[in-house]
Amino acid sequence: MSDLTPARNWTPLNARERRVLGVLIEKQKTTPDAYPMTVVAIVTGSNQKSNRDPVTQYEIEDVEDTLEALRRKGAAVLVEGSGRVPKWKHSAYEWFGLKGRPVETAILAELLLRGAQTEGELRQRASRMDDIPDLTALQTSLAYLNELGLVHYLSPPGQKRGVVVCHGVYQADELERIRNATTRQLQDQASEAMSPSGRSGGTSGAHEELAALKLEFAALQAQFAQLAADVEALKNALGS
Repeated sequence: MSDLTPARNWTPLNARERRVLGVLIEKQKTTPDAYPMTVVAIVTGSNQKSNRDPVTQYEIEDVEDTLEALRRKGAAVLVEGSGRVPKWKHSAYEWFGLKGRPVETAILAELLLRGAQTEGELRQRASRMDDIPDLTALQTSLAYLNELGLVHYLSPPGQKRGVVVCHGVYQADELERIRNATTRQLQDQASEAMSPSGRSGGTSGAHEELAALKLEFAALQAQFAQLAADVEALKNALGS
């Protein structure tokens, strides 16, 4: 990891904290005239049906408690707007160590709002917050976020299509479940592609075995890449 990589200040967040922080970042970028946000606006943004996964039904009390938790962690700040109406803003740039990196912050916000996605989906969705001209630009930003432990590759990076990524702000047990679920999904897709109904011709048993070995090797590559990223993040956190 580069000596210029910022020290880690952030901590894992629960589902509500991730959603609320993602909303604050998103709205700051897409509707700056309505930012900072009231609690009611944050509730509406958290529960909206577009660009959210899963769709939630948070109450005002839920969001108020979540905002206080984010404030204590240093990720959100309480301010006052016109008429002294309490409003909130995020401090994600400093908290995540992404000061001066608006594109990376937009990418992270999109992952906080929707969870794991392919690179293609992520570029399309995050571009509504900050321009991401092409897939190469996205991949450069993802590599930087991966260095910080803020993004994890759930399938081997560098492939032409289908690379799946998620944010690294999950609790440890959540992240493990997501990794396992993604691995099973990729295995199911490969099995379906190799089934008689999914093949265009009479693929031999040797070809099927080779495809299975390639899948297993790809999964091992992803695990190794993530392990290396986790070790680097730990070394950075320990100051070594």
